Amino acid sequence: MATKSTIFKASLQIADIDHSYYADHALTLARHPSETDERMMIRLAALAMNAWQLQSVCGGDGTLAFGQGMSNPDEPDVWLRDFTGQTRLWIEVGQPEDKPVTRACGKADEVLVYCFSHAAEIWWRGIQNKLTRPQNLKVFRVPTEASQALAALAQRSMQLQATIQEGSLTLSDAAHSVHLECERWK
Repeated sequence: MATKSTIFKASLQIADIDHSYYADHALTLARHPSETDERMMIRLAALAMNAWQLQSVCGGDGTLAFGQGMSNPDEPDVWLRDFTGQTRLWIEVGQPEDKPVTRACGKADEVLVYCFSHAAEIWWRGIQNKLTRPQNLKVFRVPTEASQALAALAQRSMQLQATIQEGSLTLSDAAHSVHLECERWK
């Protein structure tokens, strides 16, 4: 019998000062059996950093949600769809292969990849030349210290505050705070 996903609930208050976006999000995260807390929390951080596009791109009439990601390779980790069902934003977390990323660039207006872990540099050197053509692709490097600190915030029920200012994210709960500033590689 296959192991089922573990369900996490997050109440996320976002204050994106850079984009004047302030909202509360009630989120459900299904952590795949092979997914780590670190990867799951980077998915949540990526959603928080891009939530402003719900208002700016979709005029508030869209859906920002977690995709099936690891369970279904044809879905992103996070997506934003407008009221017509068009995928406006596709977010991948980790070190995806070049072909799925290229396919995603054809399905969405914008594709973001948030890579992390000590192997991210090796992954990028191996894939960088294969991803030069897509103009709607951005690749970000999440610092290892920050991604590991995010994992410490993971709980089955979370009350989190996300503040985005000058391009960096501060994600905190009642006891801890993690500062995340991604480096843009593409």
